[in-house]
Amino acid sequence: MKVVLAYSGGLDTSVCIKWLRENYRADVITLTLELGQKEKDLKEIEKKARDIGAIKTYSIDAREEFVKDYINRAIKANALYGGKYPLSAALSRPLIAKHLVEIAEKENADSVAHGSTGKGNDQVRFELTVRSLNPKLKIIAPVREWELNRSDALKYAKKHGIQVPSGKSVYSIDENLWGRSIEAGPLENPMKEPPDDVFSWTVSPEEAPEKASYVELEFEKGIPVALNNKKMNEVELIRRLNELGGSHGIGRIDMMEDRLIGIKSREVYECPAATIILEAHRELERLTLTREENSFKEIIDSKWAKLAYFGQWMEPLKDDLDAFIDQSQDMVSGTVRLKLYKGNLTIVGRSSENSLYDLDLATYEKNDVFNHKMGEGFLRLWGLPTEIAGRRKSRK
Repeated sequence: MKVVLAYSGGLDTSVCIKWLRENYRADVITLTLELGQKEKDLKEIEKKARDIGAIKTYSIDAREEFVKDYINRAIKANALYGGKYPLSAALSRPLIAKHLVEIAEKENADSVAHGSTGKGNDQVRFELTVRSLNPKLKIIAPVREWELNRSDALKYAKKHGIQVPSGKSVYSIDENLWGRSIEAGPLENPMKEPPDDVFSWTVSPEEAPEKASYVELEFEKGIPVALNNKKMNEVELIRRLNELGGSHGIGRIDMMEDRLIGIKSREVYECPAATIILEAHRELERLTLTREENSFKEIIDSKWAKLAYFGQWMEPLKDDLDAFIDQSQDMVSGTVRLKLYKGNLTIVGRSSENSLYDLDLATYEKNDVFNHKMGEGFLRLWGLPTEIAGRRKSRK
């Protein structure tokens, strides 16, 4: 048997290499994607995989693809699961699964594997995508099959000489360009405030600078293209916003999350760039889309976020929603100005050539051209159904 394993270099997927060899007599090929993780050396990860027993390793820089085909779709959809989570980990899973299938087909492997648990969302995201792309591939989930817990994994690693970093964190952490997610350890008590050691990308608001920073984000058809009047590659733009926003304590998220599997989970995230970009994008839509477009798009955006969170990236309905969302972005071009100050993000300006804001209609000054006398007739017609219902109530 030949298996392609989605490999992060962490504890769980490292023991998976050895476990797959022992329990399936499998030749293991590892795949690691560069998605903007900090402090990750792909060559070291590949070497570690080979030292444990992988017969071949792949590492792919997929940052540009991640932004273009996944993050940008989330931006245009204002994607927030539960109104708070920007889907940082959720967006990366279908991309990893896509490459798993490609490497498996290239290597004539009959199986793929991942390190997800049996009560998490990631197992769904990986497996639905794999089955949609190649239903012939066998999918193995060692952690789920073995019912592996953290203590057992550490013992297994020690027994088999698998290196575990000293001072191993008690937290389960995943990170990419779009955000950093942290769970487990003290965070499993939902009444306990996250300790300082949870956070890596953001300073506490109390420690943030006393002076606010202002940023201007320029969008073209719903996609950010420039930061502070400087055009730049979007990967770099997101990286800079993560640093700038993090330095002001922007993007800390602490929420109770409804997992697809049916349980509630306390999740903590750091998403500075995602928080800034999504807030700016939504404001630009308010400026450039009609009331009906904005109202209906909220429904579409909510459904899109749920599909992405629930691992239904390949669901035909998502393609249908993408078509609507893409069409809606034709007018969403312009600039948004934001103020960053001690954990708070405030919109302080917006402009667009496609703006639906008409100063002559909106102003209360002398140049007001709005015909106020029309208000009385409008109100009578608008309130007529309510008025008639009120008469009926009076009669009874």
